[in-house]
Amino acid sequence: MAQSTQSGDTQSGTILHVDMDAFFVSVEMLRRPELRGLPVAVGGSGSRGVVASASYEARSYGVSSAMPAGQARRLCPEIVFLPGDHQLYQEVSGRIMVILRSFTPLVEPLSLDEAFLDVAGAHRRPVEIGHLIRGQVREEEGINCAVGVAAIKFLAKLGSKLAKPEPTRSGPSEGVGVFEVPVGEERAFLAPRPVSDIWGVGPATLARLSRIGIATIGELAQFPLERLEQVVGKAHGQHLHSLANAVDPRPVIPETAPKSMSHEKTFPRDVHTHDALGAELVALSDSVASRLRTARVAGRTVTIKVRFGDFTTITRSHTLASPVDSGVVLAREAKRLLEEVDVDPGVRLIGVGVSELEDPGQRQLSLEDAGAPSWHDVDRAVDRIRDRFGTEAIHTGGIADAGPRQTGWTRLG
Repeated sequence: MAQSTQSGDTQSGTILHVDMDAFFVSVEMLRRPELRGLPVAVGGSGSRGVVASASYEARSYGVSSAMPAGQARRLCPEIVFLPGDHQLYQEVSGRIMVILRSFTPLVEPLSLDEAFLDVAGAHRRPVEIGHLIRGQVREEEGINCAVGVAAIKFLAKLGSKLAKPEPTRSGPSEGVGVFEVPVGEERAFLAPRPVSDIWGVGPATLARLSRIGIATIGELAQFPLERLEQVVGKAHGQHLHSLANAVDPRPVIPETAPKSMSHEKTFPRDVHTHDALGAELVALSDSVASRLRTARVAGRTVTIKVRFGDFTTITRSHTLASPVDSGVVLAREAKRLLEEVDVDPGVRLIGVGVSELEDPGQRQLSLEDAGAPSWHDVDRAVDRIRDRFGTEAIHTGGIADAGPRQTGWTRLG
């Protein structure tokens, strides 16, 4: 049966799933240690804000990620909300991925705080590698992670969930840290578990399965496939039936270059003017551009996303002649796209994205920028300031359709 340590007479799977514990909050606690032990959430604190990450103290009250901030405050009135710092989280994530790749080149990141590894070629046993990873992440970054070990991705991810601490009002109870599902015991391990443990079983699917008497994974595994397809659809039925029988042939695919990068903001109240939305586009574009430069890529297609108060969402895009990674250039294009949108009804959310990413290569200077100081030089100067003094050391505060001398950069501290 599943276990947290490696025994000598069982065969181990070679797929690991590594998942950080309350990643955003854990990173924030490193620079705000006075908040340790308190219920803390990272995310928007306004009426339309959403919890992105919650401490285990907050989780003990029922607070969870993707929960509206208002609901989180009702569950836990004393919760402390912190604004997110995506650039910082990305920096920490990058260092963690370097740690993971020191154990195997086969690392497939799923998000900033989790990744699959295939350690089939490693000399150490998979569970031992899991413990080494936990120790190194803790020593070098000061945060904890959980590791699942199995022969297939589905069970490795479920294993990391079971390895995590449990939330209590006084802090997280200690989890096992590394949870293994030995080869050959997969179906016996899965049989008594709830079907909600399966990827793809959300509330709607769970209700359909409940109506036909399926509550456990074992019951799902034995249910006739043809009848299951009639209930949830052919493709979904085959997917669920395979996972219930511990069949998941997906390999670990090493990270490839990102296809797009974006950033967005939800407002506490609907915004009705182009000027106010344009100012937000400047800040969002700066964030996206900084991430592009960190990843050493640039993009040709600029897209804005606009969500109105009634949740109607539209996008507008423009493809540039050459790839860009400048926040000012991105903001200028984003503001031009916004001018085509009637914002009088009120905008609830706005976002900026860049796609068709490639190596920056040799940038072509536009006619608008000819004769002005290079934005490439300005951006690199900003990057150097942030590298030395932190991500909050300098902020955009200018006009994206002006030249470098007219655009304001605010140095803090």
